[in-house]
Parts: sequence; C-alpha cells; structure tokens
Amino acid sequence: MTVRPVVKRTARAVLLDGDDLVLIKRTKPGMDPYWVTPGGGVEPEDPTVVDALHREVYEELGAKITDVVPCFVDTVEHIDEDGGATGVKVQHFFVCRLESMDPSLRHGPEVDEPTGEYEIVRVPFTRVGIASVHLVPLSLRHYLDGNIEGVRAMHAPDLG
Repeated sequence: MTVRPVVKRTARAVLLDGDDLVLIKRTKPGMDPYWVTPGGGVEPEDPTVVDALHREVYEELGAKITDVVPCFVDTVEHIDEDGGATGVKVQHFFVCRLESMDPSLRHGPEVDEPTGEYEIVRVPFTRVGIASVHLVPLSLRHYLDGNIEGVRAMHAPDLG
C-alpha cells in the first residue's frame, strides 16, 4: 500500500446561521465566480485543526463560531505553488453555528492583499440553495446535497 504524504491541511466551516449557510463568493480576474466555505490552512502555530478553524473564520468573516462538530474530510492531490512538495491536501470540514459576525474585523491576506473579491454571502441550507451556487470542492457539494438532514442532526440536543 502506498501512503501519500500529507503536505497541507485545511480547516473549513460548514457555517450555519438559522436556515442559511454562510459562504464566501470568490471572484478572481479571468475566472467564473465560485463559492467556498470559510476557512483555510492549518499553520504551524495553530495548536489544533479546530484552533485553525476559529482563527480562519475570524480572519475571513470577523466571526465567532460555536457548536463545532467534524462532518466531512476531503483528500485531494496537492502541488505547492512553487512546484515543490507534492502529496495530498486534507481538508477538514466542521459543521458549526455562527455566534457573531462583524465584517469590519476581517483581516489577513484575503482582506489586506486580495486577489479578486471575497464577498460574504448566505444561501438557504437546502438542496435548491446549494445548487444555486458553484460550491467547491465538488465533493463537498455532493456530500451536502445528500446529507442536509444529517448535517443538521449533528446539532441535535440529544446527540451527546
């Protein structure tokens, strides 16, 4: 069995606010818009993947989250921008609730030195809502489409 090295890890929020899913609409020059969940790379100074998730959501949205529960993992081939390390990128997705958000607190490279636009958007957390945007990665779109009820159940009061 061949084990591929993990060269990058990310933490991403399937961020629910009532009946809505909070996303970031990415518009880059010369590309069609696409939507992503808030989050980003796990840095060496992040004690845990969940700590990275909180940091990234605060940087990208000026938001605080609660009720963080692991829900999905995606593994894809990865090559560094400089053509260096090759291996896989593991994306950890967590379902969580929006506690508060103040976009004026956004900071970090996406805000300070943007490549294109990062627009905070809300879509209904329904199959129709998810289908209305070009959500990436495609594996997450398929997972959510087939598991909306299950994702909501991850916040059930009797889950433990």
